[in-house]
Amino acid sequence: MSRIGKKPISIPSGVEIKIEGSKIFVKGSKGELSLRLRREVKVEKDDEKIVVSPGKKSKNTKAFWGLYRALIANMVKGVSEGFEKKLEIRGVGYKARVEGENLILNVGFSHEVKIKKPEGIDFSVEKNIITISGVRKEKVGQIAAKIRDIRPPEPYKGKGIRYLGEEVRTKVAKKAVASGS
Repeated sequence: MSRIGKKPISIPSGVEIKIEGSKIFVKGSKGELSLRLRREVKVEKDDEKIVVSPGKKSKNTKAFWGLYRALIANMVKGVSEGFEKKLEIRGVGYKARVEGENLILNVGFSHEVKIKKPEGIDFSVEKNIITISGVRKEKVGQIAAKIRDIRPPEPYKGKGIRYLGEEVRTKVAKKAVASGS
């Protein structure tokens, strides 16, 4: 039995859930999301809870049971509260700004790096902190990872783009050997 799949999902006020055949629609104050369900999973709506149970038996039924319970819980949280990731820029002359729909990064290259805003994602910059927010957890995390990959923190001085609160282990720099003749 799936430990995650057994837990019911509570529906906060202001969130509407509609199940039509093999699709589930979740609507809230932040937006609307939908998900196609697999045959291995059954979703039922009680009064203020969603119960996910195993459907058609297969080799991966337990895995899909827990997975779809987590995906639906993330959808409910996303449309009611939303998700956000914060990135920190460290380095002399490194900065970011939002210009129209794009995020512009100056991170030590000879040119500015422009990141086009995907649908459903919002960027905001305050000093050296970039905030990525949206209703889909997967998309927010993916965009944050792409931005971090532009200039990951380097191990000697620690400059670059990192998640807020991320610890980067720094290495000791090599020392010049004095030639003694």
